[in-house]
Amino acid sequence: MNTDEKYMLRALELAELGRGTVSPNPLVGCVIVHEDKIIGEGYHKTYGEAHAEVNAVNAVENPELFSNSTAYVTLEPCSHFGKTPPCANMLVEKGIKRVVIATVDSNPLVGGKGIAILEDGGTEVTTGVLEQEARNQNRRFFTQIEKKRPYVILKWAQTSDGFIAREDYSSKWISGSQSRQLVHRWRSEEDSILVGKNTAKYDNPRLNVRDWKGKNPLRLVIDPNLELDSSLSLFDGTIDTICFNTKKAEKQDNLEFVKLSMGFELGEILNELHSRKIQSLIVEGGAFLLNKFLESELWDEARVFTSQNKFEKGISAPNLSIPASEELSVGEDSLKIYRNV
Repeated sequence: MNTDEKYMLRALELAELGRGTVSPNPLVGCVIVHEDKIIGEGYHKTYGEAHAEVNAVNAVENPELFSNSTAYVTLEPCSHFGKTPPCANMLVEKGIKRVVIATVDSNPLVGGKGIAILEDGGTEVTTGVLEQEARNQNRRFFTQIEKKRPYVILKWAQTSDGFIAREDYSSKWISGSQSRQLVHRWRSEEDSILVGKNTAKYDNPRLNVRDWKGKNPLRLVIDPNLELDSSLSLFDGTIDTICFNTKKAEKQDNLEFVKLSMGFELGEILNELHSRKIQSLIVEGGAFLLNKFLESELWDEARVFTSQNKFEKGISAPNLSIPASEELSVGEDSLKIYRNV
């Protein structure tokens, strides 16, 4: 590992600390180095607040060192006025000698413009250092921009004999307590979570974060004909919730009804989420909804728990024909992660 990679790796570690709090902005970390010593570092902590570059610059005690320092940034510094001023201009004004960037920002508002500002200001720029790692870290952000939809994570638990629920649709509890805690951590890291009508009806899920500390995702349910009982946990008014249906468009406190076209496809829901700047979606539905996402190729990642339990008969879990990219143990369960590349 060379020097640039060493410090970019640290910048990526810092960026990860913003997981769950910066969306719809990207995760960004920044490290400022003078004579092979870190003199300032920072990351984007919260949407609407200071960017990583600003936090790193503010952490430097002696500004006279900027003229002989290198800034390592995981994503091209912004070049436009948004919630905060452009970071590219700020780095030029500080007189930082060199800026190393992991990956260019594919957002049309930035896309090379930040690099142009730096170079026009006399800053030496290097790009592409740990680029794949940086793109992977911000895959939700890049999916939103490049595919015009949220990053879709399918999640389910299945028995060792391949069932996702019993014949009466009940599925509690297939996986163990450690797996369930991990799922709550995932919920805190993503923007939204979706179930279908049957899961809402038979499982009555709350879809909030309980076994972990963090924000609740936006709750989403598909109920085409508005048949679900209003007493269900999803409609308790405690968390922002959207009910996708074909009957009405209406808003009441934390509950919004979004009307879809008759015979709608999943793409219509994803388009609606994209228009709301929802970067990521966890699908925790039943077999029917999960299979619809798989058949439509509208998914990016699948996280599948397999427990040691057996049902012997029931509703079959979705079948993935591709090899898992990762496999690990969570308590007594097996977790396989699949990527749709």
